[in-house]
Amino acid sequence: MCEEIYMKRALELAQKAFEQDEVPIGAVIVNAQTGEIISETHNLSEHTDCCTAHAEILAINEACRKLGTNRLWDLDLYVTLEPCTMCASAISFARIKTLYFGASDMKGGAVENGVRFYDSPTCHHKPNIQGGIMAKEASFLLKSFFKNKR
Repeated sequence: MCEEIYMKRALELAQKAFEQDEVPIGAVIVNAQTGEIISETHNLSEHTDCCTAHAEILAINEACRKLGTNRLWDLDLYVTLEPCTMCASAISFARIKTLYFGASDMKGGAVENGVRFYDSPTCHHKPNIQGGIMAKEASFLLKSFFKNKR
């Protein structure tokens, strides 16, 4: 399954975040037509002292810089956790084609849970959405991280 290839890469990035004492979330942006990885990163909020340094935001910013555009029409985003409201909004503004995510986030998610951002009448662009890709692996990594914090 093609989606698993990119989600595995996002999980590798999440593991790297874990090892750096960051919330273990990884994100990969891929050209939907060629399969080329355009950008990839993980959460950096702790190391940058920036509450907006979520993996999705950083990956979108890097892809926009790399491609010289503010719209990512034919690109897909793979992220290990259901995006929060801030990230869901950024994904919409960037015009990401398809959002693939791993674990659901009952508390902070905004796609299938919480505010369900893309169902809002004020949302300008709703990506295709596929959740639950390698959800067990993503969830295990997150639970392990927070267990170590307690």
